[in-house]
Amino acid sequence: MGTFPTPRERIRTRLDSETGRIDRDAPRRAALLYPSPYSVAMSSLGYQTAYRIFQGRSDWCCERVFLPDEAVDSAEIAERPVSYESERPLGDFPLIAVSVAYELEIAGLAHCLEAGGIPALAEERSDEHPLLIAGGPLTFSNPYPLLPFVDVLVFGEADELLSQILDAASEEPSRQRLLERLAQHPSIVVPSLQPEKRGEIAKAEDHLLPARSTIITPHTELSGMFLIEAERGCSRSCQYCVMRRSTNGGMRLVQAPHLLELIPAEHKRVGLVGAAVSDHPRIVEIVTALVDRECHVGVSSLRPDRLTQPLVEALSKGGYRTLTTALDGPSQRLRDQIERRGREEHYLRAASLAREYGMDRLKLYLMIGLPGETEQDIDECAAFVAGLSKTIPIALGISPFCAKRNTPLDRQPYAGITRVQKRLERLRKGLRGRGEVRATSARWSWVEHVLAQGGPAEGRAVYAAWRAGARFSDYRREFEKLGASPNGDGYESSFIAPPVVTRKLPVTKG
Repeated sequence: MGTFPTPRERIRTRLDSETGRIDRDAPRRAALLYPSPYSVAMSSLGYQTAYRIFQGRSDWCCERVFLPDEAVDSAEIAERPVSYESERPLGDFPLIAVSVAYELEIAGLAHCLEAGGIPALAEERSDEHPLLIAGGPLTFSNPYPLLPFVDVLVFGEADELLSQILDAASEEPSRQRLLERLAQHPSIVVPSLQPEKRGEIAKAEDHLLPARSTIITPHTELSGMFLIEAERGCSRSCQYCVMRRSTNGGMRLVQAPHLLELIPAEHKRVGLVGAAVSDHPRIVEIVTALVDRECHVGVSSLRPDRLTQPLVEALSKGGYRTLTTALDGPSQRLRDQIERRGREEHYLRAASLAREYGMDRLKLYLMIGLPGETEQDIDECAAFVAGLSKTIPIALGISPFCAKRNTPLDRQPYAGITRVQKRLERLRKGLRGRGEVRATSARWSWVEHVLAQGGPAEGRAVYAAWRAGARFSDYRREFEKLGASPNGDGYESSFIAPPVVTRKLPVTKG
């Protein structure tokens, strides 16, 4: 019988497999923390961008720290997080920069801190503990449940802000003076000084785009793939999406020649990343150019109305075997209601093109539990997907709808765990095996919903649930104390989130 690798052996194996790592020293050293496992973190372009910023300075460098793999399924602290570069404990660093992508990672942050010997709640820490600075994609919607845990919260795109923060940290020997200085920036909130402040979502200068991979590793789901933004933001107005066209000025394109020249010739697996990559006006040209380099190409967001014959043909030549797009709503009525452009003819065309170009299946992402959804909408979905399956095998990836702040559907209630589960059963029954159905947990989606609508009190409830064992029953107990119900009655948090402001911010120092 084989033996499982120890945490230290796993770290060494992963380090040996990396290319592009920047090993360097500097007078000041920070921990760059991601509150999910290594395989998730190293697929994050925001995390990789922060790494490049740290390692490009003369006064600061960073070491990477991740949520231990074992912590995903247990709140017990069996493995203490240490840095990959030197295996230092998290508490040895004077500064911790953490990127948080979505609500359920808040528990991972608490785990990393306490497992690292650092009190998770900021109020229990002293000047002897590391300064914790948090940012990431969650700050575009509702990061306020993070407030109990962080010393500094950065809103929006940190491509410029991180450098400004590090400048200030180098120049201010006093922790209090540093916090006071950072608090002056409109996109930075210091909870201990400004508990009521709203953060303005920062927008990086266009010349700093695109974000792209620095370290390439085979130990991610996108094994060995060089990732690069083809665009940032979106020009569409989908009612549920945080990155809709009203956020940070909509879509910003990376010009095709610039994008292609930034992709090293030695990388033969390339992923094009963005909220709406297939909306890039030169996407076919970009994919074709990469195929001509003999690259395997991945595209993160294919919109159904953009799946034309030239694009699908190019994707097929780039190695696509599964064509993936979003169905979103189970019926055309609901797709129209949430302002999705996908229509039945687009999916029929996609299925035919996927089959014509030798793909194995068509994968469709779907939300259920949308406002106003009925059983008839589910039945329409089952019938339509069953019809598509006559052309090509269909796989459905289903997520319950969770209303997000900074979207038109903010404050819409969660459909309810029982109702979501019944809708899933009805869909499976209607398909009668003519489509593969994989769904995220209705219970954990409710937890996400409560946090997406909540504030500091909900953040503290996460901490209490994590300490109790991080089981769903622990979250339910703590959230019910705040008045939340998993039965779909809606949830009105006692926290009233400040309105989100987005504008282009000037580069300032101090």
